[in-house]
Amino acid sequence: MRTAAISSSHRRVKGQIFLKASVDSSPAEGTTRTPGSAGARKHFGLTGPSVVLDRRVNAVRGDIADIALAGTLFAPHYARPMERRCVVATAAVRAKANDDAELVSELLHGEAFEVIDLSGGWAWGYSAHDHYIGYVREEALGIARPGMWRVSARSATLRDAPAADAKAIGTLSMGAIVDGSVGDGWLLTDEGAIDRAELVEANTRLDPVDQAEKLLGAPYLMGGRSEHGIDCSALVQITLSFAGVATPRDSDQQAESLGQPLAAGSPLQRGDLAFFPGHVAIMLDAERIIHANGRAGAVSIEPLADLLARLPADDAAAMTVRRP
Repeated sequence: MRTAAISSSHRRVKGQIFLKASVDSSPAEGTTRTPGSAGARKHFGLTGPSVVLDRRVNAVRGDIADIALAGTLFAPHYARPMERRCVVATAAVRAKANDDAELVSELLHGEAFEVIDLSGGWAWGYSAHDHYIGYVREEALGIARPGMWRVSARSATLRDAPAADAKAIGTLSMGAIVDGSVGDGWLLTDEGAIDRAELVEANTRLDPVDQAEKLLGAPYLMGGRSEHGIDCSALVQITLSFAGVATPRDSDQQAESLGQPLAAGSPLQRGDLAFFPGHVAIMLDAERIIHANGRAGAVSIEPLADLLARLPADDAAAMTVRRP
């Protein structure tokens, strides 16, 4: 099922590619937003050849693309995204519609996912918080209102009743979003009761390094974003979100956009981000880092000097630092 699909044709005139599109005047059920107000446009024009886009964050396939890209590149069909939310503890975001495909990211409970296409039990689209593209199992997504609370602890336990000795029926990882009613120190959700001590209101600001320390020992997993498995850039992304900083998914994206770059040799401080080819670490203080890494197989703390000493010389020399 394509969502609010728009068919297009193209013709070339004097070096330009013109797109002619017919727009369904009745958006697909569940459509919640129309990027770039493109729903009102019936003709799309390109001023030259389609550009090459980063397909990690631009929803385009050979058969369909996000309608927001209609003025940028040619595609046989365009679609308006439909917002859905993750209704399970974590949902794998995969490179292909296959359970064995590469894990490129994860959704946490309550996070929004913009669906471009539904087919064969898989939703193709992007995570709303970082625009990262991938496939998610359809059953992991549902229609839900935005939650007003976030898990601030390493994890929050769902219980079948609002009592510390009640049966545990599940857990939600740091950063998960939930909604419910507050009563006597508990948040009562549709999935179970959560101790309020494990939550903060969604707009509460917390120290990112404190949050990172809560995840010490969490297993390293490329593509992971939860306490059950997390990679270096996800540790940065999730912990900075508690400071209200919108953060891209991958370390190279973060190295290009987060905060301000520091000049080589500048004094380092808590919260600075140290970037290397394919890796990022958070400064715990002026000398130590906390990072999710394959060597330890987990989130760990070590002196920055130790990391620099074991890296290839070129990688160590390529270190850059940014201050969010």
